[in-house]
Amino acid sequence: MKTSDFDYLLPDHLIAQIPVEPRDQSRLLVINRALATTEHRHFYDIVDYLQPGDLLVANDSRVIPARLRGHKLDSGGQVEILLLRQLEPGVWETLVRPGSRLKDGAKIQLGEHGWAEVLTRTPQSTRLVRFSNEEALEIMGTVPLPHYIHEPLANPERYQTIYAQARGSVAAPTAGLHFTPSLMERIRNLGAQIAFVTLHVGWDSFRPVREEDAHRHPIHKEWGELKMEVVKQIQHTQERGGRIIVVGTTTMRLLESVALKGDDNGLSLRPYAGWVDLLILPGHQFRMADAIVTNFHLPRSTHLMLVSAFAGTELIKGAYQEAVKEGYRFYSFGDAMLIL
Repeated sequence: MKTSDFDYLLPDHLIAQIPVEPRDQSRLLVINRALATTEHRHFYDIVDYLQPGDLLVANDSRVIPARLRGHKLDSGGQVEILLLRQLEPGVWETLVRPGSRLKDGAKIQLGEHGWAEVLTRTPQSTRLVRFSNEEALEIMGTVPLPHYIHEPLANPERYQTIYAQARGSVAAPTAGLHFTPSLMERIRNLGAQIAFVTLHVGWDSFRPVREEDAHRHPIHKEWGELKMEVVKQIQHTQERGGRIIVVGTTTMRLLESVALKGDDNGLSLRPYAGWVDLLILPGHQFRMADAIVTNFHLPRSTHLMLVSAFAGTELIKGAYQEAVKEGYRFYSFGDAMLIL
């Protein structure tokens, strides 16, 4: 397996710049793994593929206003800080621009709400930064959008899932962006259930794999939590013969990571709160998921490798070619896939 096996050409006009309204009007490419078939539907049709007793598991992480702007105290030069993850109270791992001009100990004024101090550079070329007033970050920052989205977003809430609660992500778990309150009500009325876990999405989500041997790709840690009540829901669903339908690759990474920490050869779950750094590549033995809802991912990305591991590399490659031919919209604000 080579990283170049997960490359593909995408016309720029298929990179979605604005979200579809209403959310569930996006298109849905349904892949049946057993039959190696595809169907073209809309996301609101997902109920046609669900059954009473199924359990959808989604990520309730909320995107924080992680992009901050300020100026250097010594020279007045403009500085941009992107929060990546909190390491301890007041201290964050960040990306800073222009990073080459900021030495350790440099201070950055962040408007009227405080200042930031650059502590040190990490081996990954990120910076550890201490904030004088961490509570004000919510006021000072703006929600960051992926680098491939060039259109301004009129309503920042559109880059949040409707069930987002746990603050901590710097990018949205985009598979969940398609759900609406009415669609979730239809799913529950069908007899399926919806449960929520938390995995705070890091900026590493958009970093392509540069190693030709993907096993050598350094994956950053992301904080996640699986609560006892969800563990019980998953276990009860499996005992009754229901399906676990994972919403998003972030949810998949959390569930698979926790399963690997469990007993019985990874076939049981326990509650978990901590760091997740599982890299899922083809050859991975999935323990939790019977199906996955996911968006269309960037070339050479760990997300594309994960769905290829779940559905098979050739099946996903063909589905992506079909999606390009049919004019599907790609990436964060794009259309979705349901892989059964």
